[in-house]
Amino acid sequence: MAIEKGDFIKIQYTGKFDEGTIFDTTDEQLAKDNGIYNPRGVYGGDVVVVGSGQTIKGLDEDFEGKEAGYSSTLTVAPENAFGAHNPALVETVSVTKLKDQLKDKNPYPGMPVELNGKRGVISQVIGRRVRVDFNHALAGKEVEYEYTIEKVLDDNEEKVKGLIALYTGMEDIEAEITDDLIRIVVPIELSFNQRWLVTKMNIANELIDRLGIPNLEFVEKHPYVPPEAGAEEIVEVPAEEESTESEAEESEE
Repeated sequence: MAIEKGDFIKIQYTGKFDEGTIFDTTDEQLAKDNGIYNPRGVYGGDVVVVGSGQTIKGLDEDFEGKEAGYSSTLTVAPENAFGAHNPALVETVSVTKLKDQLKDKNPYPGMPVELNGKRGVISQVIGRRVRVDFNHALAGKEVEYEYTIEKVLDDNEEKVKGLIALYTGMEDIEAEITDDLIRIVVPIELSFNQRWLVTKMNIANELIDRLGIPNLEFVEKHPYVPPEAGAEEIVEVPAEEESTESEAEESEE
């Protein structure tokens, strides 16, 4: 059956630019061999919803009309990949604005920095000033993708876990699904992740809309942590006992 917008599919892919330089892949060993391995990344394939913009436009559009098992090598122009390079996103700033990030280092081209909540890369150093490029690193570049559509997902639990892994990089998420409720058990470590506060709303809206299940709950999981051996137990004295002891002392006086 031909793939349509809204379908959940699992894909394997490798992205390249500049005639062969690999910048992204779902192949763990290939990532290690090319120095782009992320220990917090998910390898072995990504689950995406076709037409939802969860990958670049050119690749997303190419999925439609294909079937599970389809493989292709696709060249994508900048406007359908990571966008054209926008000169307005290049700023010249004083080195002093970056002093907390530089510490004892001198600024250099290619150095990643953050300014006013935006992440960029130093493209040029001019005396005590630097030019910071806030464009995507691949903006203005033509890219190539080798990809395979591994399968179309039919199982709702697979869809839920796959989408969460795409957004969070966590694969072992517990989920319970009924006809009217999706319950997702959230590991305690995600509760301290600022990005999660925004991401979970995207996940909830996407799943409710795509699966047609009206309710979704996020349940925080707090595992029991036994007290350390030798720790003294604090015993509270009831208020009544405290007043009785006080009264006894007064009567003795």
